[in-house]
Amino acid sequence: MKPSSYDVCIIGAGISGLSTAAFLHQQQPDLQLLVLEKSLQPGGAIATYSESGYQAEWGPHGFLDNCEESRTLIGLAGLERDIATAPLREFVRYVCLDGKLRCIPQKPLQILREPLIPWSAKLRVLADLWKKPLEGKPSVDAWVAYRFGTALLPFADAVFTGTYAGDISRLKIDAVMPGVRELEKQNGSVIRGVINKMRATARQRQGEKKGLPAMTSFTGGMAMLPQRLAAGLAAKGNLIYGNGVHDLVRVNDGWRVLAEQGEVSCRHLVLALPVNQCLPLLAGVLPAMPPPLAVVPEARIATVLLGFDASAVIPFGFGYLAPEQEQRFTLGALFSSHMFPGRAPAGRQLLEALVGGRRHPGRLDLADDQMITSVYRDLGQLMALREPPCFTSVLRPRSGIPQLEEGYTDLLAWRNGIHAAHANLHLCGFGWKGIGINDMTKEAWLVALKIRTQALVQEKNAVKGVYF
Repeated sequence: MKPSSYDVCIIGAGISGLSTAAFLHQQQPDLQLLVLEKSLQPGGAIATYSESGYQAEWGPHGFLDNCEESRTLIGLAGLERDIATAPLREFVRYVCLDGKLRCIPQKPLQILREPLIPWSAKLRVLADLWKKPLEGKPSVDAWVAYRFGTALLPFADAVFTGTYAGDISRLKIDAVMPGVRELEKQNGSVIRGVINKMRATARQRQGEKKGLPAMTSFTGGMAMLPQRLAAGLAAKGNLIYGNGVHDLVRVNDGWRVLAEQGEVSCRHLVLALPVNQCLPLLAGVLPAMPPPLAVVPEARIATVLLGFDASAVIPFGFGYLAPEQEQRFTLGALFSSHMFPGRAPAGRQLLEALVGGRRHPGRLDLADDQMITSVYRDLGQLMALREPPCFTSVLRPRSGIPQLEEGYTDLLAWRNGIHAAHANLHLCGFGWKGIGINDMTKEAWLVALKIRTQALVQEKNAVKGVYF
């Protein structure tokens, strides 16, 4: 690759980098843009597995369709006809309590009617209305116990097991749920804040269709999204694979990017990388602004695939999660063939069980057959799996899930400082401001908008005769 100059250079062809490129092309079609990817394929944490008619995911299994940026991205990728959905109004979730799967209703009033916790604990939840905001940066378990009572801890545990494979005694509420924390501080109560927000949203959305969102994937799996976005870029010569970046150099009018295949100059530099890949790259170029964390802890999970014939009685829904107090081998499981069509051959069913996480990393050291046996035994105690699985496979983790623990909010503040000091340096990616697909696309949209806004200001100043 010969030295060349671009308006924007994006490092990383995961969903963050590809989304940023797609939004930039939409807003500024004539922009000179290049994406550099270290590996030989796009997607980052997104990867779909297919074998013997079974289809599963190494990474995220989908995203909710209530995010405008993600909906726009689907259109830019041309995947509108390839969408597969599992509406929340039809698909329920389960939590393992006292060794049994208990259905969690989708609506708050229905939850209150269910005998999931005693009435005394339900009344304790209302104490949130009088509790002052909890000071400091509490862990999730400390915050939930303070605001709503200890009876809700197993449910909170299940939620954050499902999202972060994390430990609620280490995860920080300000990091994992900043919006809810802001409602608490602004309204003096989470319940009051949610009610006020719902009223404001209802006024803004008068006349719009109401209802619960749907979990969204694609007929060929989640990998279809990055693959389609990447194909468009590669066809135009805007994406180069096998070109890892090893150094960055700040220059007067932008950046020099030193990569395996050569050097690139750019005005705007976007580091669309997982947080732990981003930090080392910045260490040498910004020595005066060291990050408060050198490394963000990660959790890794293995996905154990179990295929069954029609005799297996798998509850209808998304799947289940098991709080730590249940002391089970499996963190939870997705009922994949219920969620999306084509995940298993005709007459077969697929379960994707999750193992490991922040609390039990040692379980990933087990051999595949040991892990499969332990998962099958565990799940067989929760549902009627009358025959042994007719298909098995273990998907070992390719990447870790950033854990938003002690020091993470300080890291975000540091990131804000970086953006303020260097207007043409943009940090986004897995672990920056969230880990979900919708989190990534929202951040990518903001990066593209910031670059577009700066370009408009530059054009306006140039017309006025103001030069930099």
